[in-house]
Formats: sequence, structure tokens, C-alpha cells
Amino acid sequence: MLEIGRSQQRAIRISFAAGVIILLFKFVAYYATNSAALLSDALESIINVIASAFAMWSIHLAKTPPDANHPYGHGKVEYFSALLEGVLIIIAAGCILYTAFPKILEPEELTRLDYGLLVSVVASAMNLALGLFLIRQGRSTNSITLVADGKHVLTDVYTTAGVLIGLAVVLLTNWLWMDGLIACIVAINILWTGYGLARESVKGLMNEADHTLVKEICTLLNSNRRSEWISVHKLRAWRAGRFIHIDFHLVLPKQLSFEEAHSVVADLESLFGRKYDGVAEVMIRTDMCDYDFCSMCYYEKCKEVGAKTPQNPWDEQVLCSDFNK
Repeated sequence: MLEIGRSQQRAIRISFAAGVIILLFKFVAYYATNSAALLSDALESIINVIASAFAMWSIHLAKTPPDANHPYGHGKVEYFSALLEGVLIIIAAGCILYTAFPKILEPEELTRLDYGLLVSVVASAMNLALGLFLIRQGRSTNSITLVADGKHVLTDVYTTAGVLIGLAVVLLTNWLWMDGLIACIVAINILWTGYGLARESVKGLMNEADHTLVKEICTLLNSNRRSEWISVHKLRAWRAGRFIHIDFHLVLPKQLSFEEAHSVVADLESLFGRKYDGVAEVMIRTDMCDYDFCSMCYYEKCKEVGAKTPQNPWDEQVLCSDFNK
């Protein structure tokens, strides 16, 4: 876990430093050309730098151990980071539309467009490498902040590519009104990206059901199923940054002693710990079986029923079907 935290910090520092350099390149391209499209590209890069700075703080705070005021840890701060990035992208889109739309109606002369395009190509290549690096690091460390930052950077690459193609047309045709139009299209595109980031962050903050995580848990339970696990139900699972919280009810045979039941639960907790590399917090409530469970029980030592064939594998519907009961 310590190594994962260091990898996250290193990745976000690289993101911040590279973002500043790329920002300088894009503003050089804008000042050389006076292009609204290149200005829109540069404004989005400002958001990259601001978001990276906040992400450095959020990742540092997210790895802080739980304390008396935050008994569940600080992992959710990463969702605030991604939410801030989404909101900033939306603001940037509004600024781009405000600046660019008048240039459709009253186009302005562009200067040194070939030079500006060359500088933007270099900046875009740097952005592409940075975005792929951040997403790879984010997925390997389960950091929503790094993944969000990487996706935003890649979006910047796509928009820059569109800008470059459009400005190449302007260079060949001298249709100056296309400069403002391209900038507006860029704004609408990043507006949608900002909404998507904000939506994903709100889902995390509201503990919205993570069906992918639940399916992973189903697979884990079924592949390691023991006869003592008569029923698993009321499963809840959610992520807080790279940390995972899981709780469910486990029905055990009433013949088990307290020590035996405790051992079963401890083995299950170890199973989740190995699966999720120590970042999973597991709460298991044990229930004693009754005759309603006989049809699904295959506990070998049960004197009343005896060994049976196990029921069908648990799936998400089975585990969550009686969630509100």
C-alpha cells in the first residue's frame, strides 16, 4: 500500500509539471496567431494545471489513515477532486463560448498560423503521452483522481487534434470565420466531458451501487465457497477512492461454536484482504440458520439434513434480492 501511495504521488507530480510546460506551449501558439481556437485549447490546459494541483493535495489526504473524526478514512476526497475538475471544465467551456462566438460573426485576421500549428502539435504529443501514463497509473493503483485526470488530458488531445485540423483548413482556404466556429465546437465537447466527470464524482459521493464491484465479489465468493456458508445476503459494497467497503450478512450452521464461527469470518476477511491488496474494509454480520434454510444447506455435519449438493452459484440478484428486508 505504501508503494501504491508513492506511485500516485509521483504520477500526479509528473502531471502537474508536464501540464505547466504544455500550457506554456499552447499560450505561445495563441499569442503567435491570435486564434480563438488555440485560445480555447490553452484555456482548457489551465484547468489541467489547476486540477493537478488539487489532485496532489487530495491524493496526499486520501492515503491518511482513519482518525477519530474520519473513522472511514479520507478516500472520498478523491471524488471531490474529480468533481472540482468537472466543474472547472464546465466553467472553461463557458469562457471559450463567450470569447469565440463573436469571432464567428466578426472574424479577425490570424498571423503566423503555420508556426502556431507546429507548436500545438508538439504540445499535443506531450499531452497524449501524459494522458496514457496517468490512466495506466490510476488503474493500477485504483485512483479515480489519476484516471479522471488522465481522461481529461486525453480529451484535451482529441480537442487539440480537431483544432489543428480545422485551422489547417483555415490556413488553406482563409475562411477566418471557421476559427470561432472551431472554438465553439471545442467548448461544447469539453462541456460534455466536464458533465461526465461531475456525474461520476457525485455517484461516488452518494455511494451509488457499483455493479462491477458486486460482480467481482460474487465471483470471489463462488470460487471459494465453503459448506459453512449457508447464505450470503444484504450485500453492500462501495468505493471511496482506492479503498473498498464491503458488508453483508452470513448465515452459518447453528451447530458451530462461537470460536468456529469467528474462524469462518476471519478466513473470509483474509480472502477479501488478499483479493483487494489490503484496501478493503469488510464488515460481516453472522446469523444462525433455521429450518427455512434447509433447502439450500449442504453442511456435512448437520444432523438434521446431512450433506447436499450446493445451490446454484450466487449472483448479484441473489445477494441483493432481500436488501430491504
